[in-house]
Amino acid sequence: MKPPVWVLALSATLLVQSAASFMGQCLPVVAPLLTASTGLAPQRIGNLTSLTSLGTVAFLAFGSAILARLGPVGALQLGAGLSVAALLIAATGYWPALIVAALLLGIGYGPTPPAGSRILAASAPGRHRTLIFSIKQAGAPAGGALAGLIVAPVAARFGWQPALLLTIVAGSLSAIVISPLRAIMDIERDRGRSIHPLAILHYRNVLAPFAAVRGDPLLISVTALAVSFSLVQGTLYSFSVTYLTQRGLSLERAGLAYACLQSAGVFARVLLGWLADRTGRPAHNLTAQAYVAGAAVCAYAAMPLDAPYPTVVAIATACGFFGASWNGIMMAEIARLSPPELISETTAGSTMFTFMGYAVGPSLFAAAVPLFGWQVPYAIAGGQLAVMAAVQSAVLWQRGKRTK
Repeated sequence: MKPPVWVLALSATLLVQSAASFMGQCLPVVAPLLTASTGLAPQRIGNLTSLTSLGTVAFLAFGSAILARLGPVGALQLGAGLSVAALLIAATGYWPALIVAALLLGIGYGPTPPAGSRILAASAPGRHRTLIFSIKQAGAPAGGALAGLIVAPVAARFGWQPALLLTIVAGSLSAIVISPLRAIMDIERDRGRSIHPLAILHYRNVLAPFAAVRGDPLLISVTALAVSFSLVQGTLYSFSVTYLTQRGLSLERAGLAYACLQSAGVFARVLLGWLADRTGRPAHNLTAQAYVAGAAVCAYAAMPLDAPYPTVVAIATACGFFGASWNGIMMAEIARLSPPELISETTAGSTMFTFMGYAVGPSLFAAAVPLFGWQVPYAIAGGQLAVMAAVQSAVLWQRGKRTK
């Protein structure tokens, strides 16, 4: 007996999400070795991760025509191929090549949010929508956790370039495995849609996602909170391994703590997505989560240098549980608030703003480290999330008054 369509949809999107994250997180994981081999300051990994996020923003701004032409599965395969090409370029080890690779890696990740949302929105049962979106988004920290558990030890033993080649194999396999699903999930693609560069760069492609986000005031506020979360998550993902090695941990121990941070996000995305479905108030749940995540990141910043390793792992795990598990709830809420015919555009617009946070956060963090050290920037990241949670609380309170 064939499984329901939504099971196939969830399996495909979860696989690609995990593989995309595995490829995307390999650079931060090998950062201590990569920056040392190129003679760069450790915090410069933040500039590379910012470029990766800018690449994703670029696809989200201009990629709607590609998504329409190829269909969501075809777009996911294209993204995996671009990410594989990016890692092959990065493996050359030249700093200019790393810049190109980081940008291309972000472009390759770009189809993942809108294509995944389109596939799931068309197939997920309504009563379990938030949970299903959260399970799919759990692939992001799952891929990151695998990077910490697998890539870090391989890099420590054999070098960072062989470790990149390992992620290339994973990305290639993900694109191959989902190929049979094109016949089921790409049936509505517009084969006549032009993907000529002039058509892709047309101003309407840029304006459509922004216009879609403006459709509901709550869309704007949820997107703003997502940007604040992305600033936190971007710094956690980009710098945690480097931050922990700067504190004196070995690459293997820092990689294990990073894997715990990411693994906590996997579990939390499923649990908190289920809870959001049960309460029926996902925006309120997300706001409460932001307060706790802000406090956890501030504790991460305040750890003394002589903190026991189990304490370091516990705080890192709390940061991952609350600070890296918001994505699925946000995606489901965006899809719920969007008109059905505009889900791809609304998701692209909201995600575009979110990835601007991913792009800006690590670069600001990298600029702050020489001035303040590593702890103050993390405290600022946690503090701004708590402030944004307070703003969101006010928005929800005002909306509640109007609906009474």
